[in-house]
Amino acid sequence: MTNLLVIGATGNIGQPLIRDLQDDPDVHLFAGVHNSEHAKQALSGLKVQVRRFDFLDPATFEQALADIDKVFFVRPPQLAKPKEDMYPFLDALVARHVKQVVFVSLLGVAHNPMTPHHQIEKRIVELGLPYTFIRPSFFMQNLNTTHQADIVGHRDLFVPAGHARTSFIDTRDIGATAAVVLRDPAYIGQKLDITGAQALTYADAAQIMTMELGVPITYSKPSLWRFRKVMLQRGLPKNYVNVMVMLYLITQLGNAKTVTTTLPNVLGRPAISFEQYVHDYRAEFLPKPLSWADDFNQQT
Repeated sequence: MTNLLVIGATGNIGQPLIRDLQDDPDVHLFAGVHNSEHAKQALSGLKVQVRRFDFLDPATFEQALADIDKVFFVRPPQLAKPKEDMYPFLDALVARHVKQVVFVSLLGVAHNPMTPHHQIEKRIVELGLPYTFIRPSFFMQNLNTTHQADIVGHRDLFVPAGHARTSFIDTRDIGATAAVVLRDPAYIGQKLDITGAQALTYADAAQIMTMELGVPITYSKPSLWRFRKVMLQRGLPKNYVNVMVMLYLITQLGNAKTVTTTLPNVLGRPAISFEQYVHDYRAEFLPKPLSWADDFNQQT
């Protein structure tokens, strides 16, 4: 029996991972979460035990890591200072002799030392932890989370990517990849660059969304400076916004267009297409129709 701690269990990668592993008789699942009550609701119906965990609170490490064999984690986007935010946790993994650490990193990270992902990978290697790095391209699900407000409210992709191409990947495929590598020791020590099946411009993405949703979606191509200014005006944390700007600068430089065959080789099936993603998340891009009560309240 392998005891696996999933950190980021309520997210777009963690939940698919748990669904893929929950019926495996050889895996016992634990969710390391910041807010236990929210997590219990988000993970309702899934076979996983909830443990409180906070990267910024080392006092939570001992209970969260008790009897844990393997750890899967995603860097919370608001934590952009690895030496302060992540290194104490990684040291705790060494002290507990964890058998495998699976970290969701970033495509092209080896050539981008300024990214938090690069620093985390480097520290894991320095510590001698048994690792598997999953390096995905940009998440499709960024569109129905980070960029959802602009798509729903303005029918626009407000993304500073210029004319560059991006090999978008569905986070459900990342979760599926993690499920495979956590069960197969052959992946320990590997760095897996995984992408979708094709590289699209954001203009391409807008056209596909227009066709799938039945409403016109535009791509306004804001500058990096304008994007940063708007995100800060919306109240997003400065460190988080700076990391986003850095990643979109990397995209503009052409570093997000790589397409690999790693994912189908690992999963034995093709990657989920962008068209399928938009179809599956259709309800999150189209405003819900007003109920009778909502309409009445607006008029009164």
